Amino acid sequence: MSLLTPIISVFNYSLQPVAPFTWFNLSISTLDIIGAFRLCIVLRQIKESLYHQHVHVKKGSAEPRSFARDVSTTLTVVYGGEVMTAPLLGVPPSFMVSGVIPVFFAGVQAIVEMLPAVPPMSIHTELPLSIVDGFTRTLLLCNLIPPAVTGNSSPAIAASAWTLLVTSLVTANGGFFLTNLFSFLNPTPLALQTPPELQPYGWTATDLWCAPLVTSVYALLTHAQPFWADLHTVLSTMLGVGVSAKSGGGVEALDPHTARAVCVVILTTLFVGRTVKNFAPEVWNNAFGGIKRKGEKLKTQ
Repeated sequence: MSLLTPIISVFNYSLQPVAPFTWFNLSISTLDIIGAFRLCIVLRQIKESLYHQHVHVKKGSAEPRSFARDVSTTLTVVYGGEVMTAPLLGVPPSFMVSGVIPVFFAGVQAIVEMLPAVPPMSIHTELPLSIVDGFTRTLLLCNLIPPAVTGNSSPAIAASAWTLLVTSLVTANGGFFLTNLFSFLNPTPLALQTPPELQPYGWTATDLWCAPLVTSVYALLTHAQPFWADLHTVLSTMLGVGVSAKSGGGVEALDPHTARAVCVVILTTLFVGRTVKNFAPEVWNNAFGGIKRKGEKLKTQ
């Protein structure tokens, strides 16, 4: 576990509230700021890519964008999944309790939209940012989603492993699902369209299935619910790992910080793999395809 110590330290440090927000008793951390800028920049990159395809490739007319639509898009991504799961859990959505985070995201959106330009997605930018994504997504899947289930006032919901997995899946992916469903990111009037998740092989997207996977790993290691404690004991017995006397013959749970660090490693590995899969072929073709074309040109001369 000593290998996880740096990750635990970085995570704990990044969750500390920072100025100037602490001057107003607002608990906004470094990780919150990084995650907000990362999301808003990604959304702008996607919008600009779709605009280029629509105007320059498809030769279509684009609808003028507005800041209200941009903010609505960002808040739909952030809160869309929570809006879908909160009523089913019998709890109010967080933005109905406090307006700090919605206003914060609106401010970050305004800053990002004022930037002269943002770099297009490439392996050179996305590869290091995959590590950032590993931390920010772990915060959502380990710190924010599980307590909404395990701390629920209904004993049936609080103890249900199935509820935990469904909540993780929908909360983490519902925002982008709704955004794509209503074509918020397209440079056209809002219209219904099939989200990528419902298109062929959409279920294979890393972002979709990594949410319940990582939440289940965290719940398994921390024994968040009785089911996970029993499953941990069964798996440890099958693998020949000894049980602990401290836990009454079962397997002793990891502390939340260590379990969260394990989830960071898993998510970072998945996101790095996704980035390489998405961008490495393009880099390979640009490098070796360009050499080939140059050689062919010299040959014809």
